[in-house]
Amino acid sequence: MSESAVPAPAAGRTFTVWQRPSGWVVNPWGKPRFLVLITWAYMVWAIVPVIIAIQFSFNDGRSRTVWQGFSTQWYWSNPDSIWNNAELRDALVHSLTLAAWDVVIAVPLGVTLALGLARWRSRGSGSANFLMLFPLVTPEIVMGVSLLLLFTQLPPFTHIHTGGPAQVLGHVTFSISYVVVIVRGRMFSIGREYEEAAADLGASPGVALWKVLLPLLMPAIVASAAIVFAISIDDFVISQWLSSGPSTTTVPMEIYDATRAAPTPATNAIATVMVIVTLTSVVAGFLVWRAFARGQHGASQSTMRDFAAFDV
Repeated sequence: MSESAVPAPAAGRTFTVWQRPSGWVVNPWGKPRFLVLITWAYMVWAIVPVIIAIQFSFNDGRSRTVWQGFSTQWYWSNPDSIWNNAELRDALVHSLTLAAWDVVIAVPLGVTLALGLARWRSRGSGSANFLMLFPLVTPEIVMGVSLLLLFTQLPPFTHIHTGGPAQVLGHVTFSISYVVVIVRGRMFSIGREYEEAAADLGASPGVALWKVLLPLLMPAIVASAAIVFAISIDDFVISQWLSSGPSTTTVPMEIYDATRAAPTPATNAIATVMVIVTLTSVVAGFLVWRAFARGQHGASQSTMRDFAAFDV
């Protein structure tokens, strides 16, 4: 069996690689063809079932496995469609309402907590950071049961009955950690130099926060809002445990109940609407983030030109 020498790209040493039919797999300096293959295989595995489910939402018959022609009846014309079925329509509205309230409450709280935890360096800061990240590692079923016991057994919280308000608080509880992680990562990447420069120029802490730090954090804030919306609108466990009846049923709950009975393509249709809403929120967040990133890049270039002109 022949051998060939393959030079390492970083150092001047030489390594020996056996020439075999699968040599491109074991060669650490070759193109990562195997990784590309695995990536595309995973993408196909994850996306194709979703595409098939979306396809059957346009089925002309009631089957969800046999294609019987194209039709949009399960969206508005059929009596069991999303438009005509009050249960599906109310579930969609309730899911969107919960996600909107979650974003409105969790994002400002998460940004505030991220600022405090990033600047807190005294005793107890490590424990506070761990407790803030605790919802990320807690099983969702455990959190749902705990919140249910909190709202039904502990006297200070029993006035918060199960239903919409309890579901909103539950969503905020598990989603606020995502905001903290994203915003803190952004804070660590930009450092404290901009705030210190603003303070050297006479800005108060409040002005430095409002005029300097928050604009720099805006891409992370927008990204965290999109993620919180997508996670909240897709939640099932906490929404199920904290619901109080048909009026507080979400789309994931409705899909779960439908699959245990005799589901129709209307189930696929409302799932398709959820996919479109989620993708739209993520794409909108990305576009806003890119707009802020371009604005900050242009502002930094303008500042550099001003400094260059000043030096001249």
